[in-house]
Amino acid sequence: MRYKLKRWLIGLGIAGAVGASAAGVGLARHVAFAHVPHLADADDQAAVAIGKQLYRQHCASCHGRYLQGQPLWQLNDQFAGRRAPAHDETGHTWQHSDEALFLMTKFGRFEPAAADRASFMPAFKDVLSDADLLAVIAFIKRRWPLGLRASQAMLNPGLAGMPADAAGIAWKLPPTCMANVVRQDSSR
Repeated sequence: MRYKLKRWLIGLGIAGAVGASAAGVGLARHVAFAHVPHLADADDQAAVAIGKQLYRQHCASCHGRYLQGQPLWQLNDQFAGRRAPAHDETGHTWQHSDEALFLMTKFGRFEPAAADRASFMPAFKDVLSDADLLAVIAFIKRRWPLGLRASQAMLNPGLAGMPADAAGIAWKLPPTCMANVVRQDSSR
């Protein structure tokens, strides 16, 4: 499994940044933090603790106390997009970079969304500071399994936010991510 991931990363030209040792991942993680405008550090215990309180105060009423989302959030019907999605491992939050999550939380929409397209996510730009928004995202990320955290970090520039222990602990990519890895490997 680790070999396939390394081959896939080599194909993307980013395997060198990941490194094979925990020190390599840690170095890539710390170097990358300086180059990412809005990065939520799930390994920062103080930020996670603040984020937990802010999540419960501002987010749990829609996204659920346990990040489970609103009932039927996945249903594709006339109310699709109106139900708050899950932020746990059953949701799709991990499929977005930290920057995209930050912008969605701050402005209530993803950047490429058309301005006239309705968004039911409230904007928190006048409610929470940038540091508070990143703390909430750090709390959400901290609750994910290691494989999801590593997969999501791959979306950040320079693999920023790669968990410090990603190289030292066995972990698996989620099934939806594995389909992409297998497809990439089979095309060679």
